[in-house]
Amino acid sequence: KMPASIPEADRRHRASAAFSLSFLSLVFSITAFSSSYWCEGTRKVAKPFCKGDSKGDLCIRFNSPEDNSSQAVQYIWETGDDKFVEKKFHAGIWYSCEEMINEEGEKCRSFISLTPASDRGVLWLSIVTELLYVVLLLTGNILMSVEICYYSSVIDGLKINAFSAVVTVLAGLLGMVAHMMYTTVFQMTVNLGPEDWRPHTWDYGWSYGLAWTSFACCMAAAVTTINKYTKTILEFKHKRKKLERSFRIQYKFPDH
Repeated sequence: KMPASIPEADRRHRASAAFSLSFLSLVFSITAFSSSYWCEGTRKVAKPFCKGDSKGDLCIRFNSPEDNSSQAVQYIWETGDDKFVEKKFHAGIWYSCEEMINEEGEKCRSFISLTPASDRGVLWLSIVTELLYVVLLLTGNILMSVEICYYSSVIDGLKINAFSAVVTVLAGLLGMVAHMMYTTVFQMTVNLGPEDWRPHTWDYGWSYGLAWTSFACCMAAAVTTINKYTKTILEFKHKRKKLERSFRIQYKFPDH
């Protein structure tokens, strides 16, 4: 009995590993899709004039002319790069936010409105593909959980296993295409987007890394599921050959 129970336990472990990887992929993809830190960087903007008693490095200072002097001249002390300040910004699929100068909080606007008109179709296609990616991941998770809790025949489990493998592979391919399309759209927006948004320096943020980590977990879950399916099929073939061999021996040498 012990040798027969080992393959069953191994199948359970593989099914649990595939489900865990697929669930992680789903959580990572939803988190990345809803966040706005796919790209982070700074924008170089001109400092505003200091108002009232406000002083500091984030506004332009000038001398205060006397009211009774008609020939008073204002002198701006900042020159060259001192006239500019760097504002941090972060952008995602849905919106882009940047910090306010001399104020707390951020100013956000839709990233779709910033995208060049010629690339908005690609961005919408990327959004739809990301949504399909999440839906297929959710479907794969449901199928894997059903397979783990399914205690009936192994054949039915194999059918669910095969379908979940196909769904997970398809989800991974869609996720890869969606991430690549967004990368292309963002780079085009950096070059051709509105002047009041174009970044001075930028790099990919944690959401972008999380999206690709989700893709890696998805493909690992797919490989684990396919491996489990293939191993179960090979076990069945091996048992069938052993059974046929025992029948032949029993037929040639009947037990009297």
